[in-house]
Amino acid sequence: MKKILYLFIPIFICSISVGQSLPTFEIIEGDTMNVIDENNLKQGFWKIFGRMKKLPDYEPDQVIEQGKYKSSRKEGLWVNFFPSGKTKSEIEYENSRPNGSYKTYYENGQVEEQGSWKNNRNTGEFKRHYENGQVSQEFAFDPTGKRDGKQKYFYDDGTLMIEADINQGKEEKVLEYNPDGSLKAEKVFVDGKLDVANTKVYESKEPVKNRDEEDLEKAPVKIIKIEQGEVSNSMEKFSGNGQNKIYNMNKQISKDGFFKNYRLMDGLWYKYDENGILESIEKYKNGKYIGDAPLPKE
Repeated sequence: MKKILYLFIPIFICSISVGQSLPTFEIIEGDTMNVIDENNLKQGFWKIFGRMKKLPDYEPDQVIEQGKYKSSRKEGLWVNFFPSGKTKSEIEYENSRPNGSYKTYYENGQVEEQGSWKNNRNTGEFKRHYENGQVSQEFAFDPTGKRDGKQKYFYDDGTLMIEADINQGKEEKVLEYNPDGSLKAEKVFVDGKLDVANTKVYESKEPVKNRDEEDLEKAPVKIIKIEQGEVSNSMEKFSGNGQNKIYNMNKQISKDGFFKNYRLMDGLWYKYDENGILESIEKYKNGKYIGDAPLPKE
């Protein structure tokens, strides 16, 4: 099954705090490390063990993270580890703040996220991956941390999902693709706001698949009810039973079919994205989802 992502996904780095209850130094294979100077400041190369931070899932002698301190401030490359001992992250620090390149990893060893960090912002090229190694997001940031230029999202098989032209953090044009590679929508933005009049949505080329009778019997029942703010097209007060069309607060059709106690039993459920663009039309029979109806043509 392909995974779908929303257009804006938060980007973050988990900075690593260091416990306070630490020994003055330790000697390993002749190298001095974990040194605290006469001013009680950490200096040089440190390894933070499980016994120092007492985190769950770590053994006392396991290394949680390691790197260099300069007067109790993280400097240079710090490496963080999973309880399994595999690398969890590699982050460059300056004065205890992430500054420079970084990578985070899945426990299977695949890169999860990579980029550069400065002044609490992503800068330059950025990539995020699925756990199978395929790229899921490919961004570019300007020196101030705003997304700028081509921005791409991918399905987990590597197929392009979304390609966006962004200028100084504001969308200008967004192309959305179906999993089969066909164009799903062209969205135009003016000053970062969706221009509905110049936005196009295309019918999917993939065949509409309905469940067969055996699958339908096994399909879970879904409760699709009229939501607050939705209204009937009937001039008379809708009792919640019978055939009707229901519209959302944006005066777009939301549900069309036969209702029982305000629940859609047989008919269509129209689903929109956050910008009011129709994304899919689900078909229901006896309260069960039986497939998607084709989107209307332009």
